[in-house]
Amino acid sequence: MSSGPPPSANVATLIDRYDAAWNAQDLDVIASMHADAIVFHNHTAGERAAGAAAVRAHIDAIFARWPTLRFERRRLRCGDDFAVSEWTARAVHPDDGRRLEWEGVDVFALTAHGRIARKDVYSSSGTPRVLSP
Repeated sequence: MSSGPPPSANVATLIDRYDAAWNAQDLDVIASMHADAIVFHNHTAGERAAGAAAVRAHIDAIFARWPTLRFERRRLRCGDDFAVSEWTARAVHPDDGRRLEWEGVDVFALTAHGRIARKDVYSSSGTPRVLSP
């Protein structure tokens, strides 16, 4: 007999909370979900940060540069120790005011204790769609 939801349901709940924190740009909540040895690697942008303090500072810099950045999930696939999230991002470019949109995928590796050990980002941010000039 099962004593609760399957682990993948817990993973989906974690990623739901994580996505909500990103959209709220709530750095404290985001950081609370990271393992101490977290690695954040944006392969598209060529950016990599390792360790809780470095990843927190990196995400803080993203929010400072892109205060309007928001994500809409398209699909989420979860296992017991991983999640893959497909999303669409939208933001106003901080330099010229253009409204932009691009797609991406986040690949999460999780610790045995349900914290995010690694986030790998792949996106089309280098060639975003311009929604308005």
